[in-house]
Amino acid sequence: MTVSLPRELAELQVRVEKVARSYGLTFFPVVFEVVDYAQMNQLAAYTGFPVRYPHWRFGMEMEQISKSYEYGLSKIYEMVINNDPTYAYLLEGNSLLDQKLVMAHVYGHADFFRNNVYFSHTNRKMVDATANHATRVRRYQDRHGVETVERFIDDCLAIEDLIDHQAAFRANYGLQDARGDADADDESGDGRLPAEEYLDPFVNPPEVLERERRQRDEAREARRRFPPDPQRDVLGFLLHHAPLDAWQRDVLGIIRSESYYFLPQRQTKIMNEGWASYWHTKMLTGHLLEDGEVIDYADHHSGTTATHPGRLNPYKLGIELFRDIEFRWNTGRFGREWEECDDMAERARWNRPTGLGREKIFEVRRLHCDLTFLDEFLTADFCAQHKLFTFARDRRRDAWVIASREFEQIKQALLFQLTNGGTPIIDVVDANFGNRGELLLRHTHAGVDLKLDWAHEVLAALARIWRRPVHLETIVGGKPKRLGHDGSQTTEQEIKEVAS
Repeated sequence: MTVSLPRELAELQVRVEKVARSYGLTFFPVVFEVVDYAQMNQLAAYTGFPVRYPHWRFGMEMEQISKSYEYGLSKIYEMVINNDPTYAYLLEGNSLLDQKLVMAHVYGHADFFRNNVYFSHTNRKMVDATANHATRVRRYQDRHGVETVERFIDDCLAIEDLIDHQAAFRANYGLQDARGDADADDESGDGRLPAEEYLDPFVNPPEVLERERRQRDEAREARRRFPPDPQRDVLGFLLHHAPLDAWQRDVLGIIRSESYYFLPQRQTKIMNEGWASYWHTKMLTGHLLEDGEVIDYADHHSGTTATHPGRLNPYKLGIELFRDIEFRWNTGRFGREWEECDDMAERARWNRPTGLGREKIFEVRRLHCDLTFLDEFLTADFCAQHKLFTFARDRRRDAWVIASREFEQIKQALLFQLTNGGTPIIDVVDANFGNRGELLLRHTHAGVDLKLDWAHEVLAALARIWRRPVHLETIVGGKPKRLGHDGSQTTEQEIKEVAS
């Protein structure tokens, strides 16, 4: 990969980096490369990496991105990779203003990547890792055939989101043997305490002995259960226990490691884009814009942060929420006194100049993900100011209409979209279901049914990996059901309740 820049852009990078550091942003070294449209489209299909393992999905995505550009539907201005050094791409032929804006935006991302706690466990040499992954997959294709390896990757990609979103904060991403201690002591005896015969009913009450017996029986059953506790990291469980060949286990490990690498980006989309937009605005309007560039900059920035009907713009929501936090902490609009003030006129003119705003947004950038960001800092005043609302489909009018402007409902809808990265919560409950070596999973239902066509495809992929029938207990149309796939066809049956 060439890393040299034209002299004008190299000098611009020095200026932008100097301004970024003056604001307190910290980052790994940033390496820019200028690419043409075809290269940018390929990089976008490869999620920013120069090399990925061979698979038809990347070709499909490149075709879609290329068509979207050719028809004038979209244009990619920047791309940046969480890596050390941080790699970023500039589009050849862009105006100097565009390159300036992109560089400032990239430095915002680079600061977020380095300092946000959710990225602290990611592989900072992922560019090298993806190249190694590609080499290994190509080697397996040479040995076992392209179609064989590609079909297995298809199955792995169908379940790539079935990971534990909290496991990154545990050693080895929570990858441990889930069998438990099968050889634990059997705890023989009835639990009776020694006592004289006339005191025995008082020292060893029958109801207490019976309760302790049930507890011992449940503990023994739990030790026999496999896994002893529900496992959220389905990919990790399969990596340990599925009957895979060595090359298949390696490929599944590749998919899993890349899924965990990309997880923080899904968890912080609103914050990451909002942070980068906040800082490119500060840097350009305060230091980098020439007089003749102001109008074009305003046009480009407004296009990025524009809100489209029916869609949430992470750039807009993120930047406005960071600005709101800075304003509130600069004016003392936080804490008990502020929360207990119910005089609307007093709240409107409230100003306790603390100067804590900049410090607070740096703290927020370091500690939060989108879910906690909105849960803690989204306020009723913010929703009213920015005219946020929920919407629903009116079947009689065949149109989307405003469903509610109530703050609690707006906040609940946003948090619901962000919980578990917006993906269903699935646990491995029993790997020996029915004492037949079949796999049982449980869907934690949160008010929205699974897309059944997707669910059946995922179960089919799981059945091929597990090489035994796979079942998923969920709720469909308000009724507990057990979906399944035996390797050749789907099954569906009603049950009394979802497994606990």
